[in-house]
Parts: sequence; C-alpha cells; structure tokens
Amino acid sequence: MIGYVTVGTVDLAKSGAFYDALLGTLGATRFMEEPDYFIAWAKAPGEPSLGVALPFNKEPATAGNGTMVAIALETPEQVDAFYHKALALGATSEGDVGFRPADAKSGFYAGYFRDLDGNKLNAFCIVN
Repeated sequence: MIGYVTVGTVDLAKSGAFYDALLGTLGATRFMEEPDYFIAWAKAPGEPSLGVALPFNKEPATAGNGTMVAIALETPEQVDAFYHKALALGATSEGDVGFRPADAKSGFYAGYFRDLDGNKLNAFCIVN
C-alpha cells in the first residue's frame, strides 16, 4: 500500500551517508537522486522506498511529532542488527529492542530510534 516515505533533513550529504550505511545492511541502494535536494533508496525497482529531502519551502526541516517510519524485517536478529547499526551511525534510542509488551514471548518485536535529524524510525518484525 505504501509506495514511499520521505523524511526531512538539514544536511543532505550527512543524511545520505547515514542512510547509505544503514539501509545498505538491508540490500537497499540509492535509486533516485536530485543533487542538493533529494535521495531515495529501495531494494529493487517498484519496491517501497525511503527518501530524505531538504524541505521544498526552504524552511528548516523538523521531525514530525507522532510521525514514524517503520522498517519491516523478518527476524528479531535482523531487528537487533539494524537498530544497533543505526545507533552506531549516530542515531539515538527511542526504545530498546524487544517485544511489545515487554513480557511477551511472541508477537510484535521492535526497536525505536531517531536519525541524525530527529526523524523517528522503527525496525520491527512479527514473531509467531
């Protein structure tokens, strides 16, 4: 249902390097780029993508309060690796990896973080 999600940035080069390294762990690469404005990554043509952009109105980029991008993964190990890679690249934790609710042994497993511009992301999987 979702084709792509774009988040704002104040430094396109820095944000581009962050997402190159982070999304590269999933096999996603840059597939669209408009110099000095926009970069987008996807695993393959026609797949959902994530982009970063300098705001079109030239106003400062701000992270939306309540806005979040969720990255679907297959296993808790992938969630752990992705979350810790984000933190190693300079992201900040918004909720450590684990099940929600915390005492669950199956269901929703996730880790929450904010990128270099404060945009909130979530890496998650469903465990049966």
